[in-house]
Amino acid sequence: MTQTTLTRIQYQPHPEAGRVLSAGALTFLEELHTRFGGRRLALLQARQDRQRRLDAGELPDFLPETADVRSADWTVSPLPADLQDRRVEITGPVDRKMVINALNSGARMFMADFEDASSPTWDNCLAGQVNLMDAVRRTISLEQGDRTYRLNPTTATLLVRPRGLHLEEKHATFQDSPLSGSLFDFGLYAYHNAQERTTQGTGLYFYIPKLESHQEARWWNDVFTFTEQTLGLKRGTIRATVLIETILAAFEMDEILYELRDHSAGLNCGRWDYIFSFIKKFRTRHDRILPDRAQVSMATPMMQAYSKLAIQTCHRRRAPAIGGMSAFIPVKGDEAANERAFAQVRADKEREALNGHDGTWVAHPGMVALATEVFDRLMPGPNQITSGKQADLVVTAADLLTPPEGSITETGVNTNVDVSIQYIAAWLGGRGAVPIHNLMEDAATAEISRAQLWQWAHHEQRTTDHGTPITPEGLSRLIDAHVQRLNAEQPDRPDHLTEAARLLKQLVTQDQFEDFLTIPGYQYLR
Repeated sequence: MTQTTLTRIQYQPHPEAGRVLSAGALTFLEELHTRFGGRRLALLQARQDRQRRLDAGELPDFLPETADVRSADWTVSPLPADLQDRRVEITGPVDRKMVINALNSGARMFMADFEDASSPTWDNCLAGQVNLMDAVRRTISLEQGDRTYRLNPTTATLLVRPRGLHLEEKHATFQDSPLSGSLFDFGLYAYHNAQERTTQGTGLYFYIPKLESHQEARWWNDVFTFTEQTLGLKRGTIRATVLIETILAAFEMDEILYELRDHSAGLNCGRWDYIFSFIKKFRTRHDRILPDRAQVSMATPMMQAYSKLAIQTCHRRRAPAIGGMSAFIPVKGDEAANERAFAQVRADKEREALNGHDGTWVAHPGMVALATEVFDRLMPGPNQITSGKQADLVVTAADLLTPPEGSITETGVNTNVDVSIQYIAAWLGGRGAVPIHNLMEDAATAEISRAQLWQWAHHEQRTTDHGTPITPEGLSRLIDAHVQRLNAEQPDRPDHLTEAARLLKQLVTQDQFEDFLTIPGYQYLR
């Protein structure tokens, strides 16, 4: 590593390091880490303590100690003008072409993702910051073959998702410990773009992932307040939309909004991580086993309760409730499959708009027009915050905790193995958002696939259609068979299949459930 001269942060060399890791930026990162690093570790320990209680049989419920927050009459601070209409948001990684295409896509918002849609190689993390700096300044361009990519006169509003609290940045250390990935991504974007954004009359807008409690939201709020004070920003310049993508956070939505009320931009239903969290948190329980991933749709009672509760909670607090992402993408060369994909997305977006969501996510520019048409038709105003939809809803803990009925099929098992191998191999090769079988897979969807395999094997499930036992040994053989097939089908593909298979076997056969595949996977990345 290279020792910097003005701070105690060390980092690995990179061509963009001089621009991104400037003396001022490093000083700011050191201040963030000094003030908030210890609390982050304490919050992660609290997660482990809570997991032990869940493993022992505890079930989550609405917190009695914060009942006064839920019953009180309060609202979040008024939304800035450019966050009032969020009917379609596109998400994707921070590579240069994606940033340009997403900002030009016609969506109202673009969430540039350092987390589940990105593989956190050192190059991706630093180049991503450069891409966002250039996008904010509207100087971003890309020459590719005989085509030049540049920003249109009108572009989407930019939001940035830093990595979750559990992730570290091993390529930069402070006092011989890796920096927090959250503080690294957030701090660099805020430091380099705060003044430019305020000059443009906008703010620093973020998505916050993987929260499990309102105490974690309080930590982020303190980070935002310190950043505004340090960078000379007006309070509320930083706004954050929190992804409700853990089963525990679903019981603390009011409290999360309350902690962030001066910095809140609402909540989002991160459906894929939510399903993964359900499996993870109830890993020891035989009565919480989920059927095939494809059967755990937003139409099931459990997922409808979660989505509608988010709408009710947000609207009561005058905050937007953003819907989730359908993983379907346009299908080239197969008109029938393409029509099915568009029909699936249309039905999903119509459900969200009719329920009362104020916007939705898409994963591909080709789905922006469809989602826009749905929300234009069903949401004529900028949002539905004052619509009264879901105002009389009553959701119980049982509504959120009762798994949907369904089956575990041979197809479901094989699909989970196949998707896990292909995604992990791509992630190890530096790609975090990957089209597989006409779906856009990211870390969240891959997490469901590998978590289900572990759950089914360790709870001695059998396939419903053939009665085949699902065992760690059987999954190991199945992984080998899929690797052999993939090598035969694509002999020239980048060779990360061996490492992917090794990691997947570890994840689905070991007795202890690994909280995130990206943690052991990160050791493979440069």
